Amino acid sequence: MTADVWLPIPPDEIEGLPDGLNYLFWDGGEDGAQEFPGDPADCAVYVVPYMKRQPVKVRPLAHMRNLRLIQTLTAGVDDVTAHLSAIVPGVRLCNARGVHEASTAELALALVLASLRGIPGFVRAQQREEWRSAFHPALADKSVLIVGYGAIGAAIEDRLAPFEVARVARVARSPRTTARGPVHPLTDLPSLLPQADVVVLSTPLTEATRGLVNADFLARMKDGALLVNVARGPVVDTKALLTEVESGRLTAALDVTDPEPLPPGHPLWHAPGVLISPHVGGPTSAFLPRAKRLVAEQLRRFVNQEPLANVILTTGAEGV
Repeated sequence: MTADVWLPIPPDEIEGLPDGLNYLFWDGGEDGAQEFPGDPADCAVYVVPYMKRQPVKVRPLAHMRNLRLIQTLTAGVDDVTAHLSAIVPGVRLCNARGVHEASTAELALALVLASLRGIPGFVRAQQREEWRSAFHPALADKSVLIVGYGAIGAAIEDRLAPFEVARVARVARSPRTTARGPVHPLTDLPSLLPQADVVVLSTPLTEATRGLVNADFLARMKDGALLVNVARGPVVDTKALLTEVESGRLTAALDVTDPEPLPPGHPLWHAPGVLISPHVGGPTSAFLPRAKRLVAEQLRRFVNQEPLANVILTTGAEGV
């Protein structure tokens, strides 16, 4: 029997889908309660709906007893890894490396520039019809630290290059050398943080990075430094961050928060020196064409029994 593939994009809108699979459309629906398009037990490949709440994304997993591949359309896979116990062994989990780098890196630079140059204040002044000139720091000649130097971190540095920054330091889980310079291990953060004017977080959410940006991390940042988070909200200890920004010692630009969505009345909304965007690093005009290409290529590999791209883990493997 032909294996089912559940797609959150209508199959007739994706060019290059290989023959030999039965394509079914399912994106959870507007309220997350959309009926399943077929028997989940017949699903071999599940492409996880994009920009849906976690309960919607994981709802079919426990019923997919013959699943072989989960393809997310996000760079982070923490929504799925939190529910591995519901997934049968031997399933390969793949992320969307190559889809979001450009959009997320663009937003990271937009948040840096908007925060440094005081754009939120200009917008508020415009709404009041006030002409308020002021002195603001430039990105030029600043030292930038990128924490999480994967594909997105590298894309952020690509976009920093024309801005004449003084220095870019890179940190990842493991040290290595790149064409642009060394990548430091996480253990080097205590010595790197005091040198950075801007700290950009682009790390995945793992047990090692959850709460990484705690009171000690923030205390090591230099006075007046800017923290930018385009990673995941729980990478940052919100209470510790509030202490620093409310004192005026640090500023922050956050595309992700903890909790998320940020509820009405939360003190982050009105904390001084904090710019918030509502987790919009990925959903841009660049997303859909790249997502379609990724899905078509991954399914071609699957049908031809070639190595899959972007494999994060295999369920049931040692340590998973």
